[in-house]
Amino acid sequence: MSTTTGTPRTTGGASAPENRTVRRLSALAALNGQNLSLIGALVVVLALFGVLNENYLSLTNLQVIAEAATITGLLAVVQTVVIICGGLDISVGSQAGVASVVSAMAFTTAGSNAFAGTAAAIAVGLLIGLLNGAVIVYGRVNPTIATLAGLAAYKGLAQLLSDGRAQGYVLNDPVFVFLGRGKIAGLPVMVWILIAAALAVHVLLKYTDLGRNLYAIGGNDTAARLAGININKYLIAVYALIGTVAAVAGILLTARTGSGQPTSGSEGLELKAITAAALGGCALKGGKGGIGGTLLAVALLGALENGLTVQGINSFWQNVAQGTLLVLAVVVQQRRTGERAIGLPA
Repeated sequence: MSTTTGTPRTTGGASAPENRTVRRLSALAALNGQNLSLIGALVVVLALFGVLNENYLSLTNLQVIAEAATITGLLAVVQTVVIICGGLDISVGSQAGVASVVSAMAFTTAGSNAFAGTAAAIAVGLLIGLLNGAVIVYGRVNPTIATLAGLAAYKGLAQLLSDGRAQGYVLNDPVFVFLGRGKIAGLPVMVWILIAAALAVHVLLKYTDLGRNLYAIGGNDTAARLAGININKYLIAVYALIGTVAAVAGILLTARTGSGQPTSGSEGLELKAITAAALGGCALKGGKGGIGGTLLAVALLGALENGLTVQGINSFWQNVAQGTLLVLAVVVQQRRTGERAIGLPA
């Protein structure tokens, strides 16, 4: 005769209340001190410029801010990935400039064929990314030095291809018009592209073995290698991803301005992308960071830049502000990690 005990049987899965608790804790973890600080700073900037200019918080201007921040946002998202795995890419702005020129020139050469323009730009971006990765991995060149060289080389390439002038005119094509000026559910298409890219990268980093391996490489590459992670393949793949997304940013730049831009619109994007990633909580030595913080930082930089422009403040101050924010972000990181400052006693 069988007997039963008073102890309930357990199953492999967690109960519904436990699942809800886990989800709540995950949501609270996402709102860490770094992100809360960024949200607070964003609210202050919006409120300040909203008081100074009554049109600043209008729906039209907010959409302008969102559209202008999209290209920076795309580059900041992939910059976050490369920083997490212990690298850096200073050439993303120049890569976007090359892709912008190629997209417009291929579009014109192929008889106003938008598919040819976008495909050529993405192919070039992928090749540039693979080249950067190969130089870093097989040439054993420090990522900062390799991509600093790329910053100059790709900028020169864009100028050589275009003779230093804007190329083509794409706003007679419905595809480019849709990309640059179209809307879906009231939001610009460019913003939807950023949202899709950010979600895809967030899922990659947080919910896949590939993402966990990237964090491991940035946290301790020696331990990652001993654990069997092929670091070389990961680095090449990451830089290929950067080149591809930089090409998409270049295509959007072409769609937004109406022509291929060798430098105008792409120059300085690398500083914005790195600043956004650092402000968003990425440890520049690798192993730490997330997409949520990066997007908040992109929004903060976009709101600040637009506010300064609306107030008629000299655009050179925008560079001063970006540089200052980057230094402050690094100082905060140093203080939080307790690392010794160079030249000072422990």
